[in-house]
Amino acid sequence: MQTKPTVLVTGASGFIGAHCVIDLLNAGYAIRASVRSQKRINELSLLLNKHMPDAHVEYHILSLESDHGWEEALAGCQYVLHLASPLPIVQPKDPQDIIRPARDGALRVIKAAQKAGLQRIVMTSSQAAVCGSPMKQSDYVYTEADWTDINDPSVSPYNQSKTIAEREARDYVNKAGDIELVTVNPGLVCGPMLQPIVNTSLELIKRMLDGSLPFVPPLGYETSDVRDVAVLHRLAMENPNANGGRFMASSNFLWLHDMAKLLHEHFNERTSTIPRRQAPAWMLRMMSIFDPSIRTIVPDLNQHRRVDNSTSKRILGWQPRPAEEAVLATAESMFDFNIIT
Repeated sequence: MQTKPTVLVTGASGFIGAHCVIDLLNAGYAIRASVRSQKRINELSLLLNKHMPDAHVEYHILSLESDHGWEEALAGCQYVLHLASPLPIVQPKDPQDIIRPARDGALRVIKAAQKAGLQRIVMTSSQAAVCGSPMKQSDYVYTEADWTDINDPSVSPYNQSKTIAEREARDYVNKAGDIELVTVNPGLVCGPMLQPIVNTSLELIKRMLDGSLPFVPPLGYETSDVRDVAVLHRLAMENPNANGGRFMASSNFLWLHDMAKLLHEHFNERTSTIPRRQAPAWMLRMMSIFDPSIRTIVPDLNQHRRVDNSTSKRILGWQPRPAEEAVLATAESMFDFNIIT
């Protein structure tokens, strides 16, 4: 018998969103899933039938750019997990193309939830809003108190969008005073895929496995397993002490060349195209003149941005698995789904 409250999950068909839906269902919550189209409903329904055949989910087609349907979707809910936000592989020429939907969409969801009398919103932000500008110093460790400097000209449109969306959401909630906001800030999210769709965060691992990345860029990220990120969203929703908090969702830092080495050790017999050499930063900077997808990563070359996750562990009791497990689970999924053959 259903005893726990109803939760609306926006962006429910995405990589993190689908894992959040499964985690919440396993924890006994009633779920309403917000997606962009009937096609997404079909995909998510198929996915859930495979992994949780007895689960009941109520679907709503909603847009971050329209007020239509939000009142009905939120009626009777107690919480919202707001995960829907644009994440492009290539950065737009006009930053507003990504800033506007991220910011306005978050505010639209908050205002609708406020009007419906909901208790709390858990919003998926990003470490792009924490450490998305040039490092302060080489040994600096970022915490929830840090914010990306959007006035720095090297900050990408995506990093700007996540920073602006989170800041404006917090400003609005602080002034409103009648609804709670918690943010979860992941770095690079890997882990088991639930469907054969490679999202932006998994593209690097795919390229290392399929040979389209002949050299490894000198890049590294705070990395986490999608299953742990889903759990952190739920803990941030449930814990009364989480109100107003920012919770870093990363397990540990990994350089891409360490990921490539790990993949080579475990999957070399299944694919011979995993890169073994690292591309020098100067070569990538030259290539970025002609390739917009490379241009986006130039500010992150050789940046060892470490993030402190102790607040997530101390306040919420979060215990993530090592990032290495997440990388291996991603690769295994790609073989299972025949994305890599």
